Amino acid sequence: MTSTLHRPPADLDSHEAEQPPARKSLRQRFSRLDNHASPYLYISPFFLLFGLVGLFPLLYTLVVSLHDWDLLQGQGDFVGLANFGEVLTDRFFWNSIFNTVSIFLLSAIPQIFIALVLAAILDQNLRAKTFWRMSVLLPYVVTPVAVALIFSSIFNEQSGLANNLLGLVGIDPIAWKHDVFASHFAIATMVNWRWTGYNALILLAAMQAVPRDIYESAAIDGAGAVRRFFSLTIPSIRPTLVFVVITATIGGLQIFTEPKLFDASSAGGIGGADRQFQTTVLYLWEMAFFRQNLGEASAIAWLLFLLIVIIGLLNFLLSRRIASGEQKVADRRTRKALQRQTADAASARATGTATHGDDHQGDRA
Repeated sequence: MTSTLHRPPADLDSHEAEQPPARKSLRQRFSRLDNHASPYLYISPFFLLFGLVGLFPLLYTLVVSLHDWDLLQGQGDFVGLANFGEVLTDRFFWNSIFNTVSIFLLSAIPQIFIALVLAAILDQNLRAKTFWRMSVLLPYVVTPVAVALIFSSIFNEQSGLANNLLGLVGIDPIAWKHDVFASHFAIATMVNWRWTGYNALILLAAMQAVPRDIYESAAIDGAGAVRRFFSLTIPSIRPTLVFVVITATIGGLQIFTEPKLFDASSAGGIGGADRQFQTTVLYLWEMAFFRQNLGEASAIAWLLFLLIVIIGLLNFLLSRRIASGEQKVADRRTRKALQRQTADAASARATGTATHGDDHQGDRA
């Protein structure tokens, strides 16, 4: 049976073409609005909280830094950048910058190095691995106040544990709270003790995400544990390593509790009698609540913010360059290994062809 489709009349087509498109129902319009607006609604709480507790205080601190602002009397005259000029010519500010950078270097570098080693050890097939992983996190859950009080007792110059142990090996007692370098070392020890395990667990999580096939292939090629660590592990966890470096930089330059409580009985806890371990945040606190000058305190906060941004960028570029260099070395070794395997395979094929040819000639003979 044959059916024939009849084309509708031309006047009917023109009539349908002139009809306006069908209006979408209310449900369809809500569905479209939901597809477009829902993602922004889901992420909006973060931006609202960031604007409330992050961006607004930052901008308000900038406003305060441009005014003569007393803690009790409130806002005064607009002084422009005068507060920044006063701070930059204050020798106590530069002394606090030196102390902060010194403590930061003594804490951040050993902290990241030891965290890498701990993470590599915990990444092995250990017995009771959960116990060891929880153990390294234990110092992090101790409050900074308790850490400062414990280590302040350990580094007591008269009857502290550190000087007693040094005395057993014939070393004279060290003035942990009066010597500049010794006080910086003691405060850096507190920071390392509290934060090394935390960073080690972050690096461990990144190491466990590295495919094990890479390690097995490298081991078959003869790479030792140290070679696998520097050529495979470090490049593979580069983003996490950069994150740890940046967070350690921010935390190290904002250190406050440890120097505040390290020798609270001396000079009101402003960082030692001679400010030998007064950090920048501790100097900011002194300027705001001892001198009651919120304008200069806000200027110090902004200068510290700029310092953290600069050092954070330098650390980011340095760590990225180091990891990229390791990655380039690993890629170069991989290419050489592939070329060597390809050459061996070609040689084996050529040898097999020659042998087969000789056998074939021998058979014909």
